[in-house]
Amino acid sequence: MSENIGQLLTRRAHRDPSLEAIFEPATGRRFDYTELNRRSDQVANALVESGVQRGDRVGLLLMNGVEFVETFFAVAKIGAVNVPLNWRLVGDELEFILKDAGATVLVFDSEFAEVCADLRGRGDKTDVATWIQHGGDAADGVIDYDAWMSAASADPASAETDGDDLCFIMYTSGTTGLPKGVMHTHDTVLWANLTMATTNDFRQGDVFLNALPLFHVGALAPVLGVVFNGASLVLLRAFDPAQSWDLIKSEKVTITLMVPAMLQFMLAVFDSEAHDATTLRWVMSGAAPVPVNLINAYTDLGIEIHQVYGLTETCGPACVISAADAPTHIGSTGRSFFFTEVRVVRDDGTDCDPGEAGEVLVKGGHIMTGYWNRPDATADTLIDGWLHTGDVATMDADGFVTIVDRIKDMLISGGENVYPAEIENVLLGHDKIADAAIIGMPSDKWGESPLAVIVRSDESLTADEVMEYTAGKLAPFKAVKGVEFVDVIPRNPTGKVLKRELRDTYVS
Repeated sequence: MSENIGQLLTRRAHRDPSLEAIFEPATGRRFDYTELNRRSDQVANALVESGVQRGDRVGLLLMNGVEFVETFFAVAKIGAVNVPLNWRLVGDELEFILKDAGATVLVFDSEFAEVCADLRGRGDKTDVATWIQHGGDAADGVIDYDAWMSAASADPASAETDGDDLCFIMYTSGTTGLPKGVMHTHDTVLWANLTMATTNDFRQGDVFLNALPLFHVGALAPVLGVVFNGASLVLLRAFDPAQSWDLIKSEKVTITLMVPAMLQFMLAVFDSEAHDATTLRWVMSGAAPVPVNLINAYTDLGIEIHQVYGLTETCGPACVISAADAPTHIGSTGRSFFFTEVRVVRDDGTDCDPGEAGEVLVKGGHIMTGYWNRPDATADTLIDGWLHTGDVATMDADGFVTIVDRIKDMLISGGENVYPAEIENVLLGHDKIADAAIIGMPSDKWGESPLAVIVRSDESLTADEVMEYTAGKLAPFKAVKGVEFVDVIPRNPTGKVLKRELRDTYVS
């Protein structure tokens, strides 16, 4: 299979020229597929005029908006490689990624002009030669995006590419060390779209609302799926629960993507008289299990929750569970997507028995080709075509997968393996606990014991109450032995808990 991902936009514009492609509430801009494709062609031609060639890496330090989408497709059209950047990173972190990727062009929003000026002042610490700013007044030596694009030809842009050419390099969040660049080709991205289209209820004419940052594959993959499936995108610059409900009503949104914390915020502001959820068929959610009471609350509104398990390395999909299956498979991420194989294996590589914990392995056409410039890490992760995820899970006899934890987050208490996610799920069942995370703390008796970091929903909750609660529901070696109360638990942009930060604060 060989298809340039950038040409998906061209194909959609040819097939559905007047269908609305994107609405940007922050500016009120709306473009149909013809207009979005024309703008993308202009950006592509401007990149070529700026010296970008097939295989060159182009950094995208852009917030959610039209410019991110049109530039991503433009870079792909000319056979260059997108490098989406987490705009929450600081200068040193961005410098590392830009240098590691060898990016020669950086397209950035004016909100990041200050950090980009700092990076420009570092000389050859990055390879970026062309700096392109969207919005605001560009500094000397920086190109103004709008003028640069407007001056370029709108002729159809294309380049000879192979299916195994890189489409994008996306850097992992770095929760376990320095970020690694996950490589996805045009073929792996296309397979991811096919996989999601044949598993999820994604229909032509759907309206998809997204507020998660597009530098994360969990948001980027379904946004690309909007074009693949002939849908329309409502793209929020930042998440606002009340605004999201207003847009669901006014734009007749049918699908959205939210992590569990966002779902909680949405439910907290829902007003049955002011808001109308009748068009919203289902919500895709990931990064953490959705509590059953939350699933039930949305089901009562006529909205299905589809919990998804995936990684940057899988270009999004691995497993999914529907709202219908979730109540009878509490905590499960469901069964494998179409075109995807999932195994749970022991340390020796043999398949685990049903209910036995082991490492999750994933195989499919959408799996990354490796880590950029990290042959050793690639060899450790991709073995005989299987992606070794580093996640611990169980699989039942019907193929339902339940993620237990990250291998590196596992505690050893009293000689037994303890997976924090199991304890966290128990804690989240307490009506006075809004959020919880488990880390290990030294113990003379157990070697390690679980320490609970908790956000209270009721300030009357005490540490003793927490410990007694887990003692009544878990084996002694799993029960919480210490408690820290906090206002908020630190998470990365995808919603995953920053365990290293918690360890540094409460254990180190």
